[in-house]
Amino acid sequence: MNQGKYIFAQLTDFLPRRVFDGIVSKYNGNRYVKSFTCWNQMLCMVFGQLTGRDSMRDLLLSIEAHKSKYYHLGFGPTVSRRNLGTANEKRSYKIFEEFAYVLIEEARKTSFRSDFEINVDGNVYALDSSTIDLCLSVFWWADFRKTKGGIKLHTLFDVKTSIPTFLQISNAKTHDVKILDQISYEPGSFYVMDKAYIDFNRLFKLNQQQAYFVTRAKDNMRFNRMYSPSLTDNLY
Repeated sequence: MNQGKYIFAQLTDFLPRRVFDGIVSKYNGNRYVKSFTCWNQMLCMVFGQLTGRDSMRDLLLSIEAHKSKYYHLGFGPTVSRRNLGTANEKRSYKIFEEFAYVLIEEARKTSFRSDFEINVDGNVYALDSSTIDLCLSVFWWADFRKTKGGIKLHTLFDVKTSIPTFLQISNAKTHDVKILDQISYEPGSFYVMDKAYIDFNRLFKLNQQQAYFVTRAKDNMRFNRMYSPSLTDNLY
C-alpha cells in the first residue's frame, strides 16, 4: 500500500499556496464557488501541462483515470468537463498570470548565474515573438488570415537564467514593435532584439530608463553615428 504522497502532490507542494490564495481574494476568484476552487482548477491545468495533454477532452480523460485519487492529487471532490470549462471561461486570467510571475521571480532567484560569459553588471534579455497557428473554424476570434487563425506570443527571455520574465499573448496581426510599450525596463540592463523592433520613439524611451538595446539595422534606416568609444576606453 502506498504510504507517501503521489509525485504530483510532492511537486505542487512547492507552490506558495498563501500567495495564490491572496491573489484569488484580490480578484474574487472563489466567489459563489462551492467545491471546484481556483486552486483545484490550476492543479488540473498543471497536470495537463506536465502530462502533455493537447485538449481539454484529452485532459479530462487523463484525469478521470485517477478518479479515486482526486483528493490526494488536489483536484477537489469532482472534476467534469462542465465545471472545468466554466472555470476556464468565467474566471479572471489575471489570477494565474500574476501567480505565474511570482513563480518566475522565484525561479530566477534560484537559477541566477554569476559566471555569465559576458562581463556585464546588468541583466541581459532577448525579445522576440512566435506566431501560433489556430484553426479558424474553431478559434473564430483569432482573426489572422482568410483561411487561418492565430495568436502571437511575445516573450522577454532572461539570457543569464534561461527563464522567461515577460509573456504577452496578442492578436496575430499585432506588430511586434507595439510590445515595447508593455515592458518595464530595468536600468543598466541590455535588451537584444531584431530589426522588427526598430522604432526610434520607443527606443528613446528605453534609453531614458537608463537601459541599453542591441538590434540589427534595417537596410533603409537613415542615421548618423555621433561618436564611438575609443579602444583605450574599453581597457579600463
